[in-house]
Amino acid sequence: MVVKTEVCTFSGSRIYPGHGITYVRLDNKAFKFVSAKVKCYFQHRWNPRKLAWTQMYRRLHKKGTLEETQKKRTRKIVKGANKAVVGASLDIIKQKRNQKPEVRAAAREAALREVKERNRAKQAAKKTAPKPSGGKPMDKPMGKQPKAPKGGGKGGMRR
Repeated sequence: MVVKTEVCTFSGSRIYPGHGITYVRLDNKAFKFVSAKVKCYFQHRWNPRKLAWTQMYRRLHKKGTLEETQKKRTRKIVKGANKAVVGASLDIIKQKRNQKPEVRAAAREAALREVKERNRAKQAAKKTAPKPSGGKPMDKPMGKQPKAPKGGGKGGMRR
């Protein structure tokens, strides 16, 4: 035998036949409540999302849903380079992708060595360059200046 149950408007729990309260508002909208406590909270305009025992709260905070549904696992889609990029044609990109990792690592090392050599040369050039001596002292100190207070009344909360 199937028992027809209704759902409480406020708490979301089941109302079995012969139980519950029906409340009809002045605009002829009917509400079904499981108990007088729930009806009282509804009339006092309590938010069911903030009451931990309501279904709305449990749904909002994802309580008890792990048993019902498993999370869907997404497969990673491998996308290859199929467009040319500025500075590299499609042939070059494919050629680099098909290179062995050792060759790529060696090329990277060579590029890093070249950059380091350029930086060393730049540092050596800085050390050998003569420093300009003399000159006028700075007008402003380097520290931060305190900011002037902004106008605009009391501050604090907006009213």
